[in-house]
Amino acid sequence: MNLAHHLLRAAKADASAPALLKGLIPVANYGRLATTVASLAASLQQRFGLAKGARVALLMKNVPDYVACLYGCWHAGLVAVPINAKLHPREVAFILDNSGAAVVFVTSDMASVASEALALGTAKPQVVEIGSAEHRDLEKTDGIAIADVAITDPAWIFYTSGTTGRPKGAVLSHRNLLAMSMNYLAEINPVVSGEALLHAAPMSHGSGLYMVPHVLGMGAQIIPESGRFEPDEILELTAKRDGISFFAAPTMVRRLTVAAEASGATAPGLKAIIYGGGPMYVADCKAALAVFGPKLVQIYGQGETPMTITYLPKSMHIDAGHPRHEERLASVGIAQGVVQVRTVDEAGRDVAPDEVGEIIVRGDTVMSGYWQNPEATANTLRDGWLYTGDMGAFDADGFLTLKDRSKDVIISGGTNIYPREVEEVLLRHEAVAEVSVIGRPHPEWGEEVVAVVVPVAGRAVTREELDQMCNAWIARFKRPKHYYLTGELPKNSYGKIVKTELRTLLGESSARLTRMD
Repeated sequence: MNLAHHLLRAAKADASAPALLKGLIPVANYGRLATTVASLAASLQQRFGLAKGARVALLMKNVPDYVACLYGCWHAGLVAVPINAKLHPREVAFILDNSGAAVVFVTSDMASVASEALALGTAKPQVVEIGSAEHRDLEKTDGIAIADVAITDPAWIFYTSGTTGRPKGAVLSHRNLLAMSMNYLAEINPVVSGEALLHAAPMSHGSGLYMVPHVLGMGAQIIPESGRFEPDEILELTAKRDGISFFAAPTMVRRLTVAAEASGATAPGLKAIIYGGGPMYVADCKAALAVFGPKLVQIYGQGETPMTITYLPKSMHIDAGHPRHEERLASVGIAQGVVQVRTVDEAGRDVAPDEVGEIIVRGDTVMSGYWQNPEATANTLRDGWLYTGDMGAFDADGFLTLKDRSKDVIISGGTNIYPREVEEVLLRHEAVAEVSVIGRPHPEWGEEVVAVVVPVAGRAVTREELDQMCNAWIARFKRPKHYYLTGELPKNSYGKIVKTELRTLLGESSARLTRMD
């Protein structure tokens, strides 16, 4: 079962139905989109000589062509490798090398990043710039029939941030994405023709994954004129068009709420905001409900089981009469119907209600493993269960509350930032002896990145030098917002840095820490 069949089905059922819009302006109906996808698929096979299972990278900002490129890969029996457009060229180079991508589609604003990545890495894929004469020529090739693939064949390699400094590619099959989509339509947000998904968040991640159920439901895809999240733009769109849903990080929901409160907008065309990627403060949740009404759905998931671990539906957001309503708003809801979810101790035994354990998941959405990384796969997939690395507790009613995210992962603006990755970069500086990176609460972004540095004895280091080191190796959004100097880091008897104590020191403005300005 090839996911591209969903697009062909929609084109046959109603070729004139809107498929792509830039803002409120139609770009393509389903008939035209299906024709473009078949032509791109033919070009990928015939001009570039790509055989079934070959990888094609998408290094693109949010544009309507993203949809055609993604489905063109699947139509040809290829594997899509969407890449976060915020990544540093070194990180892009690693993904291109690791995935073995033969072709990379780039938007014009990412061409320089692609060029630098190719210079840094060993892979030399063919680069196709979106909107170029070459790209448009690819769309003129006579189309081909949809490739026959097994439902277990890879469709999307989802690169996660790496806890060890290297991203890992979660291999998602056609079955994984189909199961995710069916669950979305059944529980998260049923879709009918004419409704639309607004891509305000990156299409390389959650927003792009939700493209699949919206094609399955024969809905439209809207790319904002700005190509990104702009609260006033979203409020304007939802004032002029009905049936709009979008995926957002909690910080985006808060910003949209603040903008609506300031302007008096109510977003009457808004159907649903599906939020995830981090916890939502209860106060922010209530404020959004007060402005927009019963439009919120929360999901908790990972790239390894895309968007599918737990959810809190609209009905539970507004069940204010329930005696534990606020606790439920602070949770990540109940298990989604497509998966089993447990919390277990270190021996893999279930823990009692309200006790904290590691969250593990089993179901048709769970990845087959990490691309070319058997060691990480064996550590994460055990006895048929995905060990998420996240800690949480179920209450007696089956509502899950997160207690920690992926072993100290920092979630800033809905984006995961792994401290180890930042720490390894800072340790490249010859004057840094030790460093610990942690997240600190931030009113707008959820968390901000803070680094506590122990300098080499007798050596000096400046904020500017550390910033330059980060700029040379990692994406800008991962760079610490603040640096502190200390003589030593708090450690336990095993020599492990105690980050909880470090957070306490930061919260107390301890004399043991000196802020670097």
